[in-house]
Amino acid sequence: MPKRTGFALTAVVFCASVVLGEVIVRALDVPAYILPSPSKVAAALWRGFASGLYQKHLLHTLLVTLLGFLLGSLLGFSLGAAVALNRHVESLLYPYIVMFQSVPKVALAPLVVVWFGLGLTSKVVSAALIAFFPLLVNTVVGLRSADEDRVDLMRSLAASEAQIFWMLRLPSALPFIMAGLEVAMVFSLVGAIVAEFVGAEAGLGMLIQSRNFSMDVAGEFAILFILAAMGLALNSVLVSVRRRVLFWDPSQKAESNAASIKGGL
Repeated sequence: MPKRTGFALTAVVFCASVVLGEVIVRALDVPAYILPSPSKVAAALWRGFASGLYQKHLLHTLLVTLLGFLLGSLLGFSLGAAVALNRHVESLLYPYIVMFQSVPKVALAPLVVVWFGLGLTSKVVSAALIAFFPLLVNTVVGLRSADEDRVDLMRSLAASEAQIFWMLRLPSALPFIMAGLEVAMVFSLVGAIVAEFVGAEAGLGMLIQSRNFSMDVAGEFAILFILAAMGLALNSVLVSVRRRVLFWDPSQKAESNAASIKGGL
């Protein structure tokens, strides 16, 4: 499907869903404190952006998300590479990593706040803790997906382990790593919101809590819409980066060729 057609179809479905939701809420006379109509949510969005309130908290959550994503990705890639390339590191660390990942991060968030305070640091750490595991797993799987015959061939040609890593293992792992980054980005946003729920001085998560206390359900839905749009935008950026980085990947070439053929029809 061409990009313009897909975008138009998405816009049509969204508009139809909004209209249908408005009709259903009005027809059933649903109280606003249970399910506000889309028009009331839109009004809450307008008031929040017009006053500048949403921009301030949105930028704070975006900063936490990006910093948590960078920190979590760095940790995930580093540990993943160590586990994939060294069996001793795998036997030593991987069980503890899996055990740590099994612990709900919501349960750790209060401890993180106690250790690092209510400021930016605790939110970044919480986001990184949730974001790093998907990239770690994908890095391990990706680095081990390299063709062993090619590895043996490079070793027979006196290639060093560093050369094998940069010229063979890492390119083979890039599709897995990019997929892990897409998941890590979404998880970092979730981690940021969870941390702001527990305790924060700013951020969309804190704003949702305040709207909940005042029973402003339309305001809560407005913030949820902002979060959904933010997650979609961040994912779109990573998808665009993946297409440019993995231009050589067969799946990307097939996708580009299909789009070109359909666009020419």
